[in-house]
Amino acid sequence: MSDAAAGAPREHHIAVRRTARYYTLGAESPRELWIVVHGYSQLAGRFIRRFQPLADATRLVVAPEALNRYYFESAPGRHGPDAGVGATWMTREDRVAEIDDYVAYLDTLADTLAASLPVPPERIIVLGFSQGVATAARWIARGRTRVDHLVLWGGYLPPELVPGPGLFHGAALTWMLGSEDGYTPDARISALSADLQRAGLAHRLRWYRGGHRIEPDGLRELARDLAVPA
Repeated sequence: MSDAAAGAPREHHIAVRRTARYYTLGAESPRELWIVVHGYSQLAGRFIRRFQPLADATRLVVAPEALNRYYFESAPGRHGPDAGVGATWMTREDRVAEIDDYVAYLDTLADTLAASLPVPPERIIVLGFSQGVATAARWIARGRTRVDHLVLWGGYLPPELVPGPGLFHGAALTWMLGSEDGYTPDARISALSADLQRAGLAHRLRWYRGGHRIEPDGLRELARDLAVPA
């Protein structure tokens, strides 16, 4: 080994145990299981409150929290007890390992839920919001969990996922888009939708009135569309 090589930093990885947090809302023996994946700088405990309109005797909503938390206030110095905390699923740093970790984490969560429910739900729906769109899409495309429906709310498929009929292993695909969402301009949505159609990835576009957030009215309409028949 040369002196130059000996003095250069070398990257290594080890697997370690982590404790993950998730929240639940709704029925203990549901007909529908919703796993909802939060966006950048959110926490699962606050995010799941957006899904209160779904909480009834037929649905269980589960919100996993990303493993990477941080103080999102930029003020220098020590962060006090009121400093805001958010979570992120990944950054560009060590992204491959981060993706592998959260896909494994979400698969483990799905296994845990399946073992804990008294009977299997009739329908499993995964919804990703904002940064959670890419997270949810990667999970269902790359993981072992099989779901009935994948909802992409206010975000795009990650660039490395190649669209095709079997990308999501049979899950139906709905794309939720806000009429006032500056993160998803109409022109880009139209182009991407056409690309997906040409690639044979069937999907439905649904528009709701509102911006870059989970809107209650749009959520209720989506839930009615996806509901298990009585």
